[in-house]
Amino acid sequence: MITIYHNPRCSKSRDGVKVLEESGKEFKTVKYLDDNLSFQELTEIIGKIGIQPIDLVRKNEKIWKEDYKGKDLSKTDIVNAMVNNPKLIERPIVVTDYGAVIGRPSEKIEELLDKPNQEPI
Repeated sequence: MITIYHNPRCSKSRDGVKVLEESGKEFKTVKYLDDNLSFQELTEIIGKIGIQPIDLVRKNEKIWKEDYKGKDLSKTDIVNAMVNNPKLIERPIVVTDYGAVIGRPSEKIEELLDKPNQEPI
């Protein structure tokens, strides 16, 4: 199953939904600002993408700059910051059985969708 973690107010996120719609593949949309992700869910997504938690943070958000920037934060602290402030999460995120990507640019989503012959993660 394909899942997109989506913010409808974000043009890049809307582009991601469009790529999925045009692919003709079935997908589920999670509006993560409305349905907050748990620590475990976010940690699993980060692992599937294969990045460090800091790489999923929107560092230009006001809350990051005011409350977190420049502090000595552990990976757990960073994930908790995103769980408590979902606006900090980069978007869109697309997860499949074969991997996951931050869909910026949207071509990354297309590349992910072209991986059906690989082993599931």
